[in-house]
Amino acid sequence: MIITLSPTTFPCHHHHKLPIYHKTAWTWRNKNHPIPSIPIPNSSLSLSTHSPTLIRTPSLNLQQRLHNLCSSGNLHEALNFLQSHFHNFPSTSEAIGALLHACGVHNDIHVGRRLHAMVSASAQLRNDVVLNTRILTMYSMCASPSESRSVFDSFHKKNLILWNALLSGYTVNELLHDTISVFVELISSTDLAPDNFTFPSVIKACALLSDVELGEVIHGFALKMGLFADTFVNNALIAMYGKCGFVESAFKVFECMPQRNLVSWNSIMYVCSEKGLFEESYDLLKQLLNDEKSLLVPDVATMVTVIPVSATLGKVKMGMELHGLALKLGLSEELKVNNSLMDMYSKCGYLCEARVLFDRNGNKNIVSWNSLIGGHSKEGDCFRTFDLLRKMQLEEKVKANEVTLLNVLPACLDEAQLRSLKELHGYAIRHGFQYDELVANALVTAYAKCGSLNYAECVFFHGMKTKTVSSWNALIGAHAQNGFPRKALDLYLLMTDSGVDPDSFTIGSLLLACAHLKLLRYGKVIHGFMLRYGLELDEFMGISLLSLYIHCAKMLPAKLYFDKMENKSLVCWNTMITGFSQNELPSESIDMFCQMVSSGIQPQQIAVVGVLGACSQVSALRLGKEVHSFALKAHLTEDTYVTCSLLDMYAKCGCMEQSQNIFDRVNEKDEASWNVIIAGYGINGHGLKAIEMFELMQRSGCGPDSFTLIGVLTACNHAGLVTEGLKYLGQMHSLYGIKPKLEHYSCAVDMLGRAGRLKEALRLVNELPVEPDSRIWSSLLSSCRNYGDLNIGEEASKKLLELGPDLSQNYVLLSNLYAGLGKWDNVRKVRQRMKEIGLQKDAGCSWIEIGGKIYRFLVGDASVLESKQIQKTWSELEKKISKIGYKPDPSCVLHELEKEEKINILKSHSEKLAISFGLLNTAKGSTLRVGKNLRICVDCHNAIKLVSKVVEREIVVRDNKRFHHFKDGFCSCGDYW
Repeated sequence: MIITLSPTTFPCHHHHKLPIYHKTAWTWRNKNHPIPSIPIPNSSLSLSTHSPTLIRTPSLNLQQRLHNLCSSGNLHEALNFLQSHFHNFPSTSEAIGALLHACGVHNDIHVGRRLHAMVSASAQLRNDVVLNTRILTMYSMCASPSESRSVFDSFHKKNLILWNALLSGYTVNELLHDTISVFVELISSTDLAPDNFTFPSVIKACALLSDVELGEVIHGFALKMGLFADTFVNNALIAMYGKCGFVESAFKVFECMPQRNLVSWNSIMYVCSEKGLFEESYDLLKQLLNDEKSLLVPDVATMVTVIPVSATLGKVKMGMELHGLALKLGLSEELKVNNSLMDMYSKCGYLCEARVLFDRNGNKNIVSWNSLIGGHSKEGDCFRTFDLLRKMQLEEKVKANEVTLLNVLPACLDEAQLRSLKELHGYAIRHGFQYDELVANALVTAYAKCGSLNYAECVFFHGMKTKTVSSWNALIGAHAQNGFPRKALDLYLLMTDSGVDPDSFTIGSLLLACAHLKLLRYGKVIHGFMLRYGLELDEFMGISLLSLYIHCAKMLPAKLYFDKMENKSLVCWNTMITGFSQNELPSESIDMFCQMVSSGIQPQQIAVVGVLGACSQVSALRLGKEVHSFALKAHLTEDTYVTCSLLDMYAKCGCMEQSQNIFDRVNEKDEASWNVIIAGYGINGHGLKAIEMFELMQRSGCGPDSFTLIGVLTACNHAGLVTEGLKYLGQMHSLYGIKPKLEHYSCAVDMLGRAGRLKEALRLVNELPVEPDSRIWSSLLSSCRNYGDLNIGEEASKKLLELGPDLSQNYVLLSNLYAGLGKWDNVRKVRQRMKEIGLQKDAGCSWIEIGGKIYRFLVGDASVLESKQIQKTWSELEKKISKIGYKPDPSCVLHELEKEEKINILKSHSEKLAISFGLLNTAKGSTLRVGKNLRICVDCHNAIKLVSKVVEREIVVRDNKRFHHFKDGFCSCGDYW
């Protein structure tokens, strides 16, 4: 039977309407083999009006009354009724048998024992093999296999039915070795031949023991007994081979079956689903539907086996097709099917559709609630998750179970949910769930996410009876992922000392801890351990290994390992994109983002934030705009991190107008968005505007934090607003309750130094409540070079070289100080010292983005294809600006050379090359945006001011300190930088 589907929609409001297939929308293509109609047995509802009236006899009334009592579970009343009318039943053994079966179903061993006593006391019934078989089965169903064995042993002559009942009872109660022993006893001590009811119990025991070798022996024995074509035996074999992981053998059994029933199909589909062969499971369902010979119709078991496949694959369309099939077959109202459909929609993120099914379900059970709660929890919707939990317990009086807790605990994401987490923990303790390994592990992880690692350790060390590798992994991973990598390594040692061996997740957490500690050597040892012992690199281990190399600034091995990965997940791509960006390799980050898009993977928030950060580093405005456009289409701009990254990108491309436009459209402005816009105005030289935004932030009711004040102080620094800057520094603790950190003092020292107030800057450094770091001494030394203060400069350089003796920039600053003062002997000594310890000065590098591509230029770079045209362009520009006042400043060349040589070197400064290239390759009147890795020199600053006038263009230069907006012969910095 081949089916086509036509979609309809759920009657719910959602951001997208999704097709749901109603049973009226199905059509059958196979005209010759329509869906078979299932005959409904005649009943009083289907009798013709002319049918003769049924005459109820007393015996029928007795049987019906007993049946009703058994069905409702009133077994004591049923027993009393049976005893009262014992001799009136047409067949007392059948009546007792029915009641015995009910005892097994309702797990009422007390009534069962009274019935057993009744049978034993009756000379007529005590030797009834069928009735005693039912007694044996009753004890098995009531989890009392010892009493089953007593019944069995009471018979001297046992038939095969008794043996089969005992085997089945042992298997049901998971006394698996007893099952095998009884089977051996059967075939070795009796003349009875095992049949198609014997083997399924024994084969199931092999499956539960995961003993495939024994299962194969039993399989061979069944074949010798001529049961190769028996459906029951083959179904058991399929389940056994599948449980033991021998999927190919399960398929061989299935394919060789001459006749299959629905259990056969369900079994092989279940095997495929359990072993990760999800597409194969779905294909088997289609084969079943298209099987023209069997005419089998999927049942509840079929649907609850295949529906989860679509959820695991994340294929909601497949799930909708299965929903349509369930509707067509009249199974959608079945509780298990309804719950499976709800779970599928929830896991695929289609919570509106899941809610419709939930609301239509008139027989909700705990599984129904868990599915909907789990869906909201997975989406990070804490409010709805806890709201549903409250409704479930308070309004519907449904008690939460272990699965409920496992669904709710992941919604505890930060400190805001700590109180709710403690309530859940208390509930788990009151109901004994804290000893469940999965619940305990989830509690450890949740406490870690909420910043309460002490509680996590308390759960682990005092709340767990047995600590498995999964338990240790939860605690080790919690510390590794939440800023305590050293403790994670210590816990690993405790784990191994306790005799628990690590698994792949443990290794991944250790790699992550080494990454945060930048312990590359130990990380490599762990990587070597993995390779030597053949540990398969799963996704978590792979990402942890990438993180190790990235945190240790080893992007080449990270890239090589990434390229070798066969299945690159979204997280892997995100890790590489952000890794390149964090290691100041923005071009590579942008390239990686483009490769990701080309490979068909849809970027999410993390990738967008990472690539926007890369665009910010190189002022790649066009690329940034393209990413912005993508984010808008993908509805990612509502994310706070994406919004802040866009604000930062436009600000660092010198486009404060666009940054302000985005900021104005943010409905709920938090500290992060205010901080970015304030810092943006600061680095672009708009100090007063930054202060205005700071005051507006406070009036809006949003309090400043430490980062806000860094932005304000930076703005005052670049704008020369020294008085204002010192005022804000003095008010930090008294007015805003923020204790100044080294970053704030560094801004203040730099601010005083730029203003030439070097003695005040030195006094501030000496009076700091904490030990000054290299940034502070570096700022002071740089200011001494600008103002030619040798005494303070040498004092600063001494401290700086003590803190960073292996950093080339520290020696370069001292060399520049001496060069500016003409102390060439001192310059030679500093450079000789650099040579001795193997340090080199960073070459000046500038870049410009044209047509979405970034072009880089080094000082004196002649490798560019258009180098001659570039040199010619600058020569022509120099002639023009010389006419309006430009004079080369040879003091900017800090080498002991002749004046003419210095002037020639000035012509090849990297920003001049980048600007010349930009003029050659962009339209007239367009803005040029150039980035530089070092501070712009005085000569280049003066030259670019005049170039902006003669070419009638705005030129934006971003050096390693701030932005310079050149226009009409002026710079936004007011020549103060």
